[in-house]
Amino acid sequence: MNSSPARMPLIDALKALASQLIVLHHLAAYGPLAEAVEDIAPNVLAWLYDYGRIAVQVFLVVAGFLAARSLAPEGRAVFREPLGIIWKRYLRLVAPFVGALLLAIACAAVARAWLDDDAIPEKASLAQFLAHVLLLQGILDFDALSAGVWYIAIDFQLFALFAVILWTARNLGGRRINLAPGLVAALAAASLFYFNRDPAWDNWGLYFFGSYGLGVAAFWASDRRRRTAWLGALWTVGLAALMFDFRLRIAVALAVALGLGISRRSGLFDQWPEFRPVEFLGRISFSVFLVHFPIYLVVNALYDNHAGESDASALVFLAAAWATSIAAGYAFYQLVESRPAAYWPSRLLSRVSPVFGR
Repeated sequence: MNSSPARMPLIDALKALASQLIVLHHLAAYGPLAEAVEDIAPNVLAWLYDYGRIAVQVFLVVAGFLAARSLAPEGRAVFREPLGIIWKRYLRLVAPFVGALLLAIACAAVARAWLDDDAIPEKASLAQFLAHVLLLQGILDFDALSAGVWYIAIDFQLFALFAVILWTARNLGGRRINLAPGLVAALAAASLFYFNRDPAWDNWGLYFFGSYGLGVAAFWASDRRRRTAWLGALWTVGLAALMFDFRLRIAVALAVALGLGISRRSGLFDQWPEFRPVEFLGRISFSVFLVHFPIYLVVNALYDNHAGESDASALVFLAAAWATSIAAGYAFYQLVESRPAAYWPSRLLSRVSPVFGR
């Protein structure tokens, strides 16, 4: 979910839209405030509850697109060994994640004192916190300390899996044979036709690799030096998966992947106009994703204890929750995510582990 240093307006626009839909989905799904607003606009709340979560597919596809751009822009790995880049990715994700977890624990404690609601996580145990830090909370079956934290673990798994695939292809195929596209396509197809159809796999990256792989394939297929048939192959595989078992989430992922591939191949990707509010929301999208739910819990508690029962008060508190989530995301971005000092673990651990610290 983190963007590359060079700004890409189309990527920013997709991330801005997806992050805001996820925020609104959570606003529509939890707490007494959601119940109050449901009475005012039931159809809108129902749509956000049922479909807002699908916006995560945008992040999955964009993550694969950017990973291909970074790790294998020509379809071959640009690194020699995967452990170093996997470790750096872990630190890149977990440093702001730990800050968000501490905020989530604090906000849950405040909300718990004022409000009795199933959406508020129970008091965190040390084992639960460490499982989150290690990005193993879902695999070890710990309750989540905040909504959406599963994505951080899945993002790391997908990146690591992609890096290992690229490294394997490089070692098996040598310089003459490029096995990476075939291996990625095979695993993406396995995900689309098998793993993604079984919810028992949803704590593992294999469940989501179909969408991630579509993003990887979109970047490779968008290279103008390759034949247009590559985009046709992308469309064919995605369409076959939908005909085999239609899933709206996969349809969205396919549409985003094709949109990115066609826009980059046609030149629209580089010419996409910059719009400051959209660029702003895209830039802070990861931070907003991390902190919005703890903020929403506190606003729910305030609403339940201090607001009247009028429709106007419910709408005011809902707007306040949304605006405060964005403001908190911006503050978190400025204070944590964008600061090199936030990644102090990389400097500390590089002294301990010369392999991982490369």
